[in-house]
Amino acid sequence: MWHAIASIIIKYRVALLVVLLGLTGIMGYYATQLRLSYEFTGAVPTDNVKYKEYKEFKRVFGEDGNLVVVGIQSNDLFTKAVFEPYTHLAHSLALIPNVEQVLSIPDAVMLAKDTAAKKLRIVPLRALTACQTSLDSFKQRFYSLPFYNGFLYNRNTNAYLMAVRINKSVINSDQRIEVVKAILDNTAYFETQTHLPVHVSGLPLIRTQMARRLQEEMKLFLLLSFVLTALILTFFFRSFSAVLSSMLVVAITVVWSMGTMTLLGYKITLLTALIPPLLVVIGIPNCVYLLNRYHAEYKRTQSKMRSLLRMVDRMGVVTLFTNLTAAIGFGVFFFTKSTLLQEFGLVAGLNILALFAISLVFIPAFFSFLPPPKVHHISYLESNIINKSLARIWHWVFSHRIWIYGFSALAVVLSLWGVTKLKKNSHIVDDLPQSDVVLQDLRFFEANFKGVMPLEIVIDCHKKNGVLRLEVLEKLDSLTAMLHNYSQIGRPVAIIDGIKFARQAYYDGDSSSYALPTSLLEASFIVPYLRTNNATAGGNGNTLMSRLLLSFVDSNKQKARISVGMADIGTERLPMLLDTLQTKINILFPKPKYTVTCTGTSITFLEGNKFIVHSLRDSIIFAFIIIFGFMLLAFRSWQIVLISVIVNIVPLLLTAGLMGWLNIRIKPSTVLVFSIALGITIDVTIRFLVSFKQELARRDDSIANTVERTINDTGLSILYTSLILITGFGVFALSHFDG
Repeated sequence: MWHAIASIIIKYRVALLVVLLGLTGIMGYYATQLRLSYEFTGAVPTDNVKYKEYKEFKRVFGEDGNLVVVGIQSNDLFTKAVFEPYTHLAHSLALIPNVEQVLSIPDAVMLAKDTAAKKLRIVPLRALTACQTSLDSFKQRFYSLPFYNGFLYNRNTNAYLMAVRINKSVINSDQRIEVVKAILDNTAYFETQTHLPVHVSGLPLIRTQMARRLQEEMKLFLLLSFVLTALILTFFFRSFSAVLSSMLVVAITVVWSMGTMTLLGYKITLLTALIPPLLVVIGIPNCVYLLNRYHAEYKRTQSKMRSLLRMVDRMGVVTLFTNLTAAIGFGVFFFTKSTLLQEFGLVAGLNILALFAISLVFIPAFFSFLPPPKVHHISYLESNIINKSLARIWHWVFSHRIWIYGFSALAVVLSLWGVTKLKKNSHIVDDLPQSDVVLQDLRFFEANFKGVMPLEIVIDCHKKNGVLRLEVLEKLDSLTAMLHNYSQIGRPVAIIDGIKFARQAYYDGDSSSYALPTSLLEASFIVPYLRTNNATAGGNGNTLMSRLLLSFVDSNKQKARISVGMADIGTERLPMLLDTLQTKINILFPKPKYTVTCTGTSITFLEGNKFIVHSLRDSIIFAFIIIFGFMLLAFRSWQIVLISVIVNIVPLLLTAGLMGWLNIRIKPSTVLVFSIALGITIDVTIRFLVSFKQELARRDDSIANTVERTINDTGLSILYTSLILITGFGVFALSHFDG
């Protein structure tokens, strides 16, 4: 069969190359259309309870992750030298396209009672910065409004916050890049004016910055993997044609992978960004094995065409097996319920199979047009260093088996010990080094405002207008007071803040009156004043009150929302915090009278990470079973399959053990290592065992002699590809992402 395939490839090589070139051109066009993904919930299955709760929240209340916060820390904010640029910054940010609203101290408002009209007027607090006296007056009035405490400022640390709300329609599109860039440009200008450090954070910024860096690193590692692999191939083969053919094979496959993403309607994510450099590293061993076989056959026969035919005949089945098992290893992710993993699994699986076809067609066709290899091109086959190394390995195999088994057993024991030290924990800003400005800015807001990661608590009263009952409002007040006691949770914002603000205004701005009505009678006097006078309200002020009185309850006044910013405490501590919260909330709002849901981006992130880790684990087990079932059918020998299982379990245990000993946490960016390790070990195992089986069938010889010939036959390729794999994956150590 493979001899016939080899003959077809050589006979129709021109037509096949033209087809390959045409398909690559089409894929190249689609590759240029590939875009970055800004979605944050793709890891969570659509039938997941937490995902459904989050979608329902967004349907009722809108987007929760569209806030960028700008923070400064200064003792001199209320001086003309700082306040004027700060005011200009707020107004400049408000003018950025797709910025809906800016909440800031310069545009803060207060409520004033209009007794005649029985309404509250929204009065801007705008300071006249012509003199310091007016700023001092503004400062005094502003600090008399508890509504803003913990929200726009922290009096204890002299930290001040500006909240920039971005239009939700651009949050998951390329337009957000321009919005974030404009925000950063304006804050940088403020820094040059005042020489005050500005801290910028929030999910839109974090996601944009990480996506941008991901795109930059994808290009960098793709280039590095190409360059380093080319250098190693040059050192091994001393042949420009060998290096060029290998580089063209992986380049074509990379173009196909990016074109495949576009054709399938996918975008670049944290996982799919790994596919191009992954294909470079996986593709080069294909080329190395094929070229080694070609050179070995040519050395033996001195016939170029016969050597190319023998190369396909002998290595075709091996390459098919190894690529098929690698495709299965990654392709099983398609059968998870996570969109993120499905995309990665399908694109990786399809393109690893494409890699097999491309290398099997291109390499023999390419070399059929070139002159036969020269002596110096195949001199590496006689390398003293390699031959001595292979002889030493053969000697160990037959003379020191007990030592090999003993050392392996010790390594497994130490690895199992290391596995007990493994931790599963990840953060929204995971993998960033501690010195990174994104992480440092986030820490600033966690230190001064307890965090900016969105957490939403929705209380369903199951009755129309149920939220406005004094009993429910008092419960909401108790809940927000309880939330204040958590060091990881920032200032809660709810409808009760608007009501307290109104009560303070009703009692002529007395800050001690910032509280809920104490009785139904008092409430009956205050409620009519909650209707704000839109004609006199400033743009920001009216928006503020509208959000407080409308955005924090649904249209039926049945559901109330409490919004908080929280610290990025990680997937290990967050479930414990949520469980504690839920227990206390259920006491305040007992079932079935009330239904309380904790949701928001922080929750969906937690759920997504848990699902990715569990899905990767299950997929690896599933792939393991499928691959070894496939090997049983291929080899029809339980002994060989048993050997394969042992040989492939050991590296996985070593990987897990090393991660435990080196304190590398299990998270989406590191758990993928197990899939890669499984793919590499199966690749080497199959190549060795297929060669062993071929040698055994070709000669009626002893097992020992067959093993020796197999080591000599495949050992060179295994050593070369191992060095290429080490280098190819080693370039990721230069990444700014720790994972």
